[in-house]
Amino acid sequence: MIVNCMVYRSGRPAETVDIEDISEIIQDTDAFIWLGLWQPEPAFMYKVQEEFGLHDLAVEDALNAHQRPKIERYGSSAFVVVKTVSGQGDNIEFGETHLFVGRNFLITVRHGASESYAPIRARAVEAPDMLSYGPAYPLYCILDFIVDSYAELTARLNTKIGDIEATLFHSEFDREAIQDVYSLRRNLLGLRNAAQPVEEICTELIRIHEDLIPKPLRAYFRDIQDHASHVVTDVNDMRELLSSAMHVNLALVSVQQNEVVKKLAGWGAILVIPTVVFSMYGMNFDNMPELKTLYGYPATIAVTLGACVLLWLRLKRSRWL
Repeated sequence: MIVNCMVYRSGRPAETVDIEDISEIIQDTDAFIWLGLWQPEPAFMYKVQEEFGLHDLAVEDALNAHQRPKIERYGSSAFVVVKTVSGQGDNIEFGETHLFVGRNFLITVRHGASESYAPIRARAVEAPDMLSYGPAYPLYCILDFIVDSYAELTARLNTKIGDIEATLFHSEFDREAIQDVYSLRRNLLGLRNAAQPVEEICTELIRIHEDLIPKPLRAYFRDIQDHASHVVTDVNDMRELLSSAMHVNLALVSVQQNEVVKKLAGWGAILVIPTVVFSMYGMNFDNMPELKTLYGYPATIAVTLGACVLLWLRLKRSRWL
């Protein structure tokens, strides 16, 4: 359950700390603790709550892996929930990261699909000047990493949309392509619902939680906000593009079906002529003039064929055939 638990002090290397010692170290105003957890059990989470003095409602939400993205204030700390994405190709999974942010601690609780935060920790350690601002900088690194994963997924989906577009712009109905469009729209909807709240979270961190986000770091959170806004815009554009491509495909299929119906109707009209003529000859009449005429039958066939040819030429000019 414990991925990592480190204490950071200005001018000193990071040190590993035991859970039992957190309540004492957290009293040091020159140090902050970064605790990373992976799907903790309730009993262990309650122990963490006791060490850090976390609010009951925040801990209850952190144990539940089905929270909407949000930010809430509990006393002197903030509780943040963001969606994470993971996977390759068509296998896209959504997870959650719950963050407890205080003046001298940061707790990350990961649920479900999520990439490792080890590169983020290494990135933070490589910038000691930024790390001196406390847990706000690791918080920025995590949110930036998550939003970057949104952008990477958006780029992958955009490439796939280009391939699907080429498939949809045909007059044949492709059930598999339509299913791919539906799956893509569903993933894009999940991505939009994950990225859109990040804008509000960053706005609230900058404007309301000024005690947790030092002034020099607020520009970095505005940068995250801007990236999240771009992701939302790109996702909305791609959803609209997929919807338009699907409508175009259905329109092309309808046009093709209409062309087939027109051709069938044209040939049906041509076949009506011999059908009517020859059905008359199937009647039991004795007083039909051409029955006693030498060239009656050839003339009838010639007239019938001529009428069919004339109708065929007329339909051909009208582009029905």
